[in-house]
Amino acid sequence: REREREREREREKRLKRLKRVKKKQKRKKRKKKRKKEGKEEEEKEEKEEGKEEGKEKRKKKKEKA
Repeated sequence: REREREREREREKRLKRLKRVKKKQKRKKRKKKRKKEGKEEEEKEEKEEGKEEGKEKRKKKKEKA
């Protein structure tokens, strides 16, 4: 009887730990995803800025020529 109770307690501990770890992994994954999305947004903005700068440079070259 004592062993059964001990085994049950160990099982409970293991399950709780598993749940904690899974939660932590999910949180980490979400954070990574958010970070990646943010990076993509920044890259798009940088690309747009680059295009604008390129257009301005071309205009200046045309005016000089």
